[in-house]
Amino acid sequence: MPAQCDRCGKSTAFGRNIRHKSTGRWQRKASRTPRLFRPNLHRQVVWRDGRQVKLTLCTRCLRSESKTAG
Repeated sequence: MPAQCDRCGKSTAFGRNIRHKSTGRWQRKASRTPRLFRPNLHRQVVWRDGRQVKLTLCTRCLRSESKTAG
């Protein structure tokens, strides 16, 4: 099962981790290492078409769901 939100499709993104601030000179450039930005996902039971469905939702979709459900 991929790490992906069932509602909005948010998934793992690629980026770089910078160790420290660069001083501006090329010789002292800060090193960059690859890293992953993972979404904050939760398994949640929601009501869809009159029945309960288990979905994997990101926290933003959970917040939107709670605002429209009540």
